[in-house]
Amino acid sequence: MAGLMVYLASTDADKTKNAHTEPHLVAGDAAIMAWYDDGVLDHADALAIAKHLDQPRKAYGIEIRQKEFRWDQATKQRIENGYKQADVWHCSLSLRAEEGPLTDQQWGDIANDFVDAMGFTETSGKAQCRWAAINHGTSENGNHHIHIAVSLVREDGTKASTHGDYKRAQKTCRELEVRYGLEQLSTVHATRGYDRAEKATAIREQREMHRASLARKVRASAGASVAEAEFVRRARDTGLLVRPRFAKNTTDVIVGYSVAERPKPGERPIWFGGGSLASDLKLGALRDGWPDSPQLATEAAAEWNAAAPNKRKVSRTGPEKAAPPAQAWVDYTRNARALADRLRTIPRDDHATWAKAAHEVSGAFAAWSYRLEPVPGPLAATAAELSRTAQLRTPKAHGKPAALPSIAGTAMLFMAASSKNKTAAQTALMVQLINTAFAVYEMHAQSGRTREAQRIRSVVENQLAPFTATMPKAVPVAAEREPAEAAVPRAVDIARRGMAPIRPGPGVPATPTPATTAKTYQPSRRDTAPGLDR
Repeated sequence: MAGLMVYLASTDADKTKNAHTEPHLVAGDAAIMAWYDDGVLDHADALAIAKHLDQPRKAYGIEIRQKEFRWDQATKQRIENGYKQADVWHCSLSLRAEEGPLTDQQWGDIANDFVDAMGFTETSGKAQCRWAAINHGTSENGNHHIHIAVSLVREDGTKASTHGDYKRAQKTCRELEVRYGLEQLSTVHATRGYDRAEKATAIREQREMHRASLARKVRASAGASVAEAEFVRRARDTGLLVRPRFAKNTTDVIVGYSVAERPKPGERPIWFGGGSLASDLKLGALRDGWPDSPQLATEAAAEWNAAAPNKRKVSRTGPEKAAPPAQAWVDYTRNARALADRLRTIPRDDHATWAKAAHEVSGAFAAWSYRLEPVPGPLAATAAELSRTAQLRTPKAHGKPAALPSIAGTAMLFMAASSKNKTAAQTALMVQLINTAFAVYEMHAQSGRTREAQRIRSVVENQLAPFTATMPKAVPVAAEREPAEAAVPRAVDIARRGMAPIRPGPGVPATPTPATTAKTYQPSRRDTAPGLDR
């Protein structure tokens, strides 16, 4: 407790991750708030507060310990490494920089409500824990926040339970957001975070974070692939280093994977597991979109084993080497239109189906970005934004997605494009992809997820608009419901005029109406490019 409190009260930039300014109490148990006002805390104050918080533990001689683990390189698994002290519970409550700071009174009210809901006070029906909440300014990203420190030994010497504390804390925060009129975060979607050092290194080296570029290449490769073996080859074709993770005591059962950017001479690769990039990029999630058979599993294992030591690919004549037929652009443009129409009949609480659609559209934009953008641009930004909807906090809790018109092959088309020049066929397809992105926006907006909706709106209006204006006119497509010449203006309108409805009525009906079965492109094995559909 003393170490934590000294850290939170420190203003020495060399000893803290963020520059602390004017650290002071905003809330705490009754005794501590009677002794201290909102004055700036110094080192002596921090030690005195820590002594007060720690007093019940020392008075009763209570120890709270938990098992500690370490990674054993020889056995490739976590093993027990004794015990460590676990009598201090610590968390931070943070706001986005865009929300601005709260007053100390507001933070104090929030902190009191939070510890009540977490069961650390007498409202739990048990003796209270001693605790303190400290405000020490904003983080390096401008996020206003407070830290809460709790002694897990109650006033009567009993131990406070932390079982399920993460889930309970998240639920409490969502309730506090509503109660105090704060921006409400999603309880459905969650993206992967990153380490401070990753961002700092990327800024210093004037490049994109490896995590972001890896996720985009993996997403593009997965979206363009009809089978797992093809995915491994495509990922390697983008320049990635790829290695499998085997099931325990096996050398042929692959249960996961890691990827890395090819390092400069003399440097070591920095590996990221698929699941650490995005929840929908875990190997298990990707496999849901690919067929499964003993033969395909054997082919995939062979490619994984070749990729691990960076040996030559097993197959050099896969679908990724074939040129797709010109008709495929027309067929997948129709599929994308059918998907956008179908999504408007999907209930907005069918999270699994929306996540699947967002995964495929994000993959298409990621593949297009890989083909057209030497450095991340509007296509990469759109792929990243839509990927947020593709990631669910608890995927297994949402069941299986509904059948949708497939646009998985659109990623293959962009990856296989023989030229980096924009084409009329790309224009027609892009219009429908924007239409689908708009359907995702409508779903978030009508579900009350303002933050998610605003992010999609921003990327379409501010980044896709200039890009769309540079596209050539679309070629006429038979049976289209509007003149092809209107395609580009319509896409520009969507981007420039904001997210106004493209048709009368709500984007997602409260009571979904049955949809007519969309006619989608279903390639056969006789097609020039067998990777067009999953």
